[in-house]
Amino acid sequence: MDELALLEEIRSGNQAAFAALVDRYSPLVYRLALRMLDNPQDAEDVLQETFIKVYQHLDGFNGHSQLSTWIYRIATNETLMLLRKRKGKDISLEMSDDASNEQEPLEIIDWSHLPEDRLLDREVRAFLEQAVESLSEGLRAVFLLRDVHGLSIRETAEALEISEVAVKTRLSRARLKLREVLSKYYREHMEIRRE
Repeated sequence: MDELALLEEIRSGNQAAFAALVDRYSPLVYRLALRMLDNPQDAEDVLQETFIKVYQHLDGFNGHSQLSTWIYRIATNETLMLLRKRKGKDISLEMSDDASNEQEPLEIIDWSHLPEDRLLDREVRAFLEQAVESLSEGLRAVFLLRDVHGLSIRETAEALEISEVAVKTRLSRARLKLREVLSKYYREHMEIRRE
C-alpha cells in the first residue's frame, strides 16, 4: 500500500493501517535513534515517542514532504530532546558559517589497494561505527539520514529543517572526517603488518 492510501486508511480510523505504518517505519526510526544515542533503551523510548507523536499529529501532516521525511523529522527531534536531557545542555543542529570548531581532515591515505575482506571485516565496521558516534550531532544526523538511511539531500534538509546547502556541506565534512579516521586506522594497521 502506498503512503497516500495508507494515510487515508489511518485517517478513516483503520487501526490495522496504523500498525502497518509502524511496522514499515519502526526499524528505520529505531536504527537512527540507536546510532544517535548509542543506547538501546533510549532508542526504544525515541521509537515509542515518535509514533505517539505521529498518531497525535497525523491530521496536521499536510503532504508537503514525504511521510517518511516527516517521521524522520519527528524521530530526530525526539532524539535531540533526549540528548539534551542526557547532557543537560542545549543541542542544536545549527553550525556557524565559518565552522571554526570543525577542523578539516589532515591526512587521507588511499586504502583502495587493501583486500576487500579487510575493508569489510567486523573490526573495521565496529571502528567505523565508533567513528560515526564521535561526530558532532549535526554532522552525525546528516550522515546517518543521507548515507545510512538513504534519504535524498532534499529529504534530509526537510527532516532536519535546514537548507540543502547546509546538508551538502555537513555531509562533506562528515565524510572527510570519517575518511581521515579510517586513514589513520589503516595506516596504523598496515605499519603493524610490516613489522
